[in-house]
Amino acid sequence: MSEIIEPLRGMNDVLAADARWWRRLETVARELLGQYGYQELRLPLLEQTGLFKRAIGDFTDIVEKEMFTFERDGDSLTLRPEATAGIVRAAISNGMLHNQRHRVFLIGPMFRGERPQKGRYRQFHQIDVEAFGYEGPDVDAELILMIARLWRRLGISRVQLELNSLGTPEARREYREALVEYFRVHEDRLDADSRRRLGGNPMRILDSKNPAMQDVIAGAPLLTQHLDAGSREHFESLKQRLSAAGVPFVVNPRLVRGLDYYSRTVFEWTTDALGSQNAICSGGRYDGLVAQLGGEPTPAIGWAAGMERVVLLMQELGCEAPVDEPHVYLVMAGDAAARAGLALAERLRDALPGLRLEADLGGGSFKAQFKRADRSGARFAIVLGDDEAARDVAQLKELRGTGAQQACAQAELPAKLAQALGLDGGRG
Repeated sequence: MSEIIEPLRGMNDVLAADARWWRRLETVARELLGQYGYQELRLPLLEQTGLFKRAIGDFTDIVEKEMFTFERDGDSLTLRPEATAGIVRAAISNGMLHNQRHRVFLIGPMFRGERPQKGRYRQFHQIDVEAFGYEGPDVDAELILMIARLWRRLGISRVQLELNSLGTPEARREYREALVEYFRVHEDRLDADSRRRLGGNPMRILDSKNPAMQDVIAGAPLLTQHLDAGSREHFESLKQRLSAAGVPFVVNPRLVRGLDYYSRTVFEWTTDALGSQNAICSGGRYDGLVAQLGGEPTPAIGWAAGMERVVLLMQELGCEAPVDEPHVYLVMAGDAAARAGLALAERLRDALPGLRLEADLGGGSFKAQFKRADRSGARFAIVLGDDEAARDVAQLKELRGTGAQQACAQAELPAKLAQALGLDGGRG
């Protein structure tokens, strides 16, 4: 026997029992995003490594430690670790941003070489939403309201919105100097990563989860004390709009996000239901990134939701999941019934587009087929033998509850099933 090939570490199979939850999330998200005027993009998984280094920042964990990068034909290529940089690249490459506004989204896999754990994988999936060409706080507010509506439609509770403003690059430079001055005084209490970041991006020290450093971090200066007037006004207007819409939030002055391209508004949705992997959706404004990647200066904002964590939260909270079980299981016994049965199944699918019908294939006794019908979870069985096939009739048997069975003409089956299952009929 050949050796079994195991999956790569951190690359998870999503089997049927879980895939239905993913389908529910994707279906609801696509419908909702369409209602807000967002259009779907489908972009390459591979980009030039320089795109992510320039966009995300050399001193981020993603660029320093986590990217899947390799050489091919003299080029350095990277599997996308996040979606925003690729979407901006596509918008610039395809001339989408010259005096234009766009609302777009992307759903798909991302790749980071992190230590795998529940809700955190090396191949993970995101719903990523971006808006280009909108400068005011109104789009910031609408994007957050959209996410709140997504949680409601999915039935998700136990989430909290955290907000902060990172100000302009100029304000952050002033803040950076204050941070460096503060952390230099406490440099002996910083871990190796934080000491290295002190000379590159000291704001990333605020993201450290090292328990031994939390009291030092707690005493650091606050970015909100260094905000420019325009950013402060933008942030206040955003908070007022969210309050007017009834969306509760907490201002977290330590929320800086892990990517260097953010400016002004940043936000994060967290939950207390998933343990340490508590962030399920994050985003913010990145008004300088388009120009940084070679395009015309364009205001932009977006968010990304981690699909693995949202699915885990849906399951943890007992949200509604799609039903995959068939409505009807078709039992066929006899050569004539087997020939006629598949044609009958197709006629039923034509008449009832929403019908989930599973036909028993491969034959077997009535007893064996009924066992499979019961295991399928179907509510009804259609039983077709050679005699029924010859007379264009079938037996309709209820598999749950009373188990009643009745004979009826095959032409009457669509109406009977539509009534019993609450399906729309009428298309022939």
